[in-house]
Amino acid sequence: MKPIWIVDDDQSIRFVLEKALLREELPTRSFTNAREVLAALDSANDDQGPQILVSDIRMPGGSGLDLLNKVKEKHPGLPVIIMTAFSDLDSAVSAFQGGAFEYLPKPFDLPKAIELIRRAVEESQREEVAEERMNGAPEMLGQAPAMQDVFRAIGRLSQSNVTVMITGESGTGKELVARALHKHSPRANGPFVAINTAAIPKDLLESELFGHERGAFTGAQTMRRGRFEQAEGGTLFLDEIGDMPFDLQTRLLRVLSDGHFYRVGGHSAVKANVRVIAATHQDLEQRVKEGVFREDLFHRLNVIRLRLPALRERREDIPMLARHFLQQSAKQLGVEPKRISDAALARLTSFAFPGNVRQLENVCHWLTVMAPAQSIEPKDLPPEVAAAIPVAVPATRPAEAAPAEAAVASPMPAVTAAAAAGNWESGLEAEAMELLAAGRHDVWEALTKRFESRLILTALANTRGRRIEAAQKLGIGRNTITRKIQELGLE
Repeated sequence: MKPIWIVDDDQSIRFVLEKALLREELPTRSFTNAREVLAALDSANDDQGPQILVSDIRMPGGSGLDLLNKVKEKHPGLPVIIMTAFSDLDSAVSAFQGGAFEYLPKPFDLPKAIELIRRAVEESQREEVAEERMNGAPEMLGQAPAMQDVFRAIGRLSQSNVTVMITGESGTGKELVARALHKHSPRANGPFVAINTAAIPKDLLESELFGHERGAFTGAQTMRRGRFEQAEGGTLFLDEIGDMPFDLQTRLLRVLSDGHFYRVGGHSAVKANVRVIAATHQDLEQRVKEGVFREDLFHRLNVIRLRLPALRERREDIPMLARHFLQQSAKQLGVEPKRISDAALARLTSFAFPGNVRQLENVCHWLTVMAPAQSIEPKDLPPEVAAAIPVAVPATRPAEAAPAEAAVASPMPAVTAAAAAGNWESGLEAEAMELLAAGRHDVWEALTKRFESRLILTALANTRGRRIEAAQKLGIGRNTITRKIQELGLE
């Protein structure tokens, strides 16, 4: 673990913090002035730099505020805690505009100081993990047309600061899209701050978003910056915005309208230079009709809407995603990555995945731990996946119970029990008997379309979307596969 850097000209302060942090098994490195810190930062590599920086505000040879500004220029993601005497409180508050994580008033209570430092360390480690994931792996994967539309939209929005609303089911990757929008925006050098409005109790959410002044309520012993201030100059991602309490929606609308807000218990307006990206799995138009979501806030957030497809709408991406997650899980656990057979991939591809990409990732992590051999077969899949594979409905079912047209609407037919066992001809026969019994007169066309669609999509998944290679493997011409993709609506 990287050390915590302590900067103070008072030897007793340095000594007390060093000993207390040592007891907590947190390494430290101490400095007496800002010049020493800046020189050490210039010569340190990534592994030698600080985890967090704890600095006094008044020191000979340069103030803590000047140090904060210079550190943030070079290391914008480094949490900085400013120590100050009560007489310096105004200066400390102004430091928040420069990006300070928190302030520590002197004389401080040592356990509370250690608790604050630990919180900063946790925040730093979370940011490191998020940054490592963003830099070390593809941001998003997908060859399906629906995902290509999402990628194109991110590209078009890359130089924009416009507010974006991301919709989609839980687990489709809404935060990944928000991070990609931030990374490719003019605000990429600023912070990305995410908050799940559904995960925070209503009584605490206002303080989380807007911060609070000291003494604003019982337990508010220090002034605290909210997420809007933490995201200054960057992007604030409001996840599950549909669950935001109605009274807080008014405050959010005010920020989006005039760019100012007040901390809880505060009397001075704080300017917010933040791009807002919101996300929800809910139907906000319906929430507006029900009177639980403000219509004016909906229109303010809904400048650009980006819908993420469910995984069942992009099944051709499942093989590629599964292999990626198996590699990722193996790397995290320090083991050899497992291979997955075509039969197991076919079983995964036929699963509905109500939890979407997140559920697929969890399944792959489970397989990395629980599958007994290096090659994953259908029998190794989690019970809930194997048990949930759809089976053919008996041909004796009354036609009016479920119109056959519903089955034809999707290019991905349900996998029958016979097909799952490898006898797909019997499954095809049962399906044909069902359609004939229903009085259909387009059975040939309906089943041929579904057969061709499945063949082409499977071949494209196998070749990662390369059409010419897919055509070669299917034994058809490239013009034929292009024409079929257009005719079958697979673009």
